[in-house]
Amino acid sequence: MIGKRILTPGRVRRISGGFSYIPHRFLTDGFLASLDQKEILLYLFLVLASDRYGLSYYSYDKICSLVQLALDEYIEARDGLLEKDLISFDGKIFQVLDLPDVPRHVAPTPCEDSAMVARMIRQSLEEVSR
Repeated sequence: MIGKRILTPGRVRRISGGFSYIPHRFLTDGFLASLDQKEILLYLFLVLASDRYGLSYYSYDKICSLVQLALDEYIEARDGLLEKDLISFDGKIFQVLDLPDVPRHVAPTPCEDSAMVARMIRQSLEEVSR
């Protein structure tokens, strides 16, 4: 086992001002592994933006701008987090939820697979034309 020691004692993290955290079991219980990159990015943003109750109310255009997601990527990530029971959303307010007992692995629907393939083809064609 690797022994731990504080590497930079003058810069130990503290909670001050805002309140955000991700429970360790997000990693150890497989929640991180159950998400795709865009879901991880959106989840991290929502955790950072939320208050002590997990609430935040950033608009989709502000979120897309800050985390550099296209609107369709944001919608897919948001819907994935909703399906995996990690967030609630009422159209205006997000709530990052307490983690469920186990991660939900949601299989992509044929429509999502088609949308993903179409996006990959479009990106490839854009790269070739540059």
